[in-house]
Amino acid sequence: MVKKINLALQGGGAHGAFTWGVLDRFLDEDDLEVTAITGTSAGALNGAAFKAGMVNGGRDGARATLDKLWARMGAVGDMRMNHWMTGPMVNALQFSPIETVSQMVSPYLYGPFYKNPLKPVVEAFDYRRVCADEGPELYICATAVRTGKVRVFSGDEITTDAVLASACLPNLFQAIEIDDPETGRMEAYWDGGYTGNPALFPLFRKHLPDDLLVVNINPLERDEIPKAPHEISNRVNEISFNSSLLRELRAISFVQRLLSEGVMEQGRMKDIRVHMVSDDELMTQLSVTTKMIPIPRVLNQLKAAGRKAADGFLQAHKGDVGHRQTADLQAMFG
Repeated sequence: MVKKINLALQGGGAHGAFTWGVLDRFLDEDDLEVTAITGTSAGALNGAAFKAGMVNGGRDGARATLDKLWARMGAVGDMRMNHWMTGPMVNALQFSPIETVSQMVSPYLYGPFYKNPLKPVVEAFDYRRVCADEGPELYICATAVRTGKVRVFSGDEITTDAVLASACLPNLFQAIEIDDPETGRMEAYWDGGYTGNPALFPLFRKHLPDDLLVVNINPLERDEIPKAPHEISNRVNEISFNSSLLRELRAISFVQRLLSEGVMEQGRMKDIRVHMVSDDELMTQLSVTTKMIPIPRVLNQLKAAGRKAADGFLQAHKGDVGHRQTADLQAMFG
């Protein structure tokens, strides 16, 4: 019997290679079907690659498209960074002048010489397949600069600009302007992580399965209090990009409690079963800097870690999909 599941893919720059590994491992399971994907930033890139590949060539196509995506990412060399910052090891990348410079220099200072280094990577997607009716539904999140609200792109709305908007860190990239049919004007967009990392609500639709798996690449907890400037900056980044996800998970937990206590009638709202795949132990060893520098060796290390984490989830909980939740939201939110 085929088990159906929805995926929520977090953003986190080059750390999204962890999600590449998770998806690669899931593709080994012929009886596991991804029905819908919501993604932000790197999660949006992974989602677009996964869907385009599935539509083009099934599981083998998805694996090949993901591999091509991360080969292109590894060749970028920077994410609006200096090319000389090419440290050899993950542990050597705990701090760099990048974090300081990005707070002092606006991307608009480049004038006519400005180029978004992600554009060639994102333009390479086959958008006929990314936007196709077949394959998993795909939802991509960005933040409207003017209103501060989340915008979710789907179907034919998903374009090069929509994906770039989802990954647009404002201190590194110029805002992406896209027409908004609701306001009738061009709206500027920043990274979706500020308002939905990723947004879960698109997966609450009645026709979609109740199982939702979050691939979390931003550590939820750190035991030590950050004291050094780069440690503080790193933790602020993590908290900011987890806040929207935690709000939605808390809402799911609240609905679950209302349903279980009989306060709300069954069927009134969707009873989501939440699962999570993460490796907080690894991610706490990394920093904002490693998110910005897509070094091929580090990307492959993250991919291997993602495969291992996904394998652990499947061995422990594949049988739970379709039956029971495996994420302990009550413990998470008290």
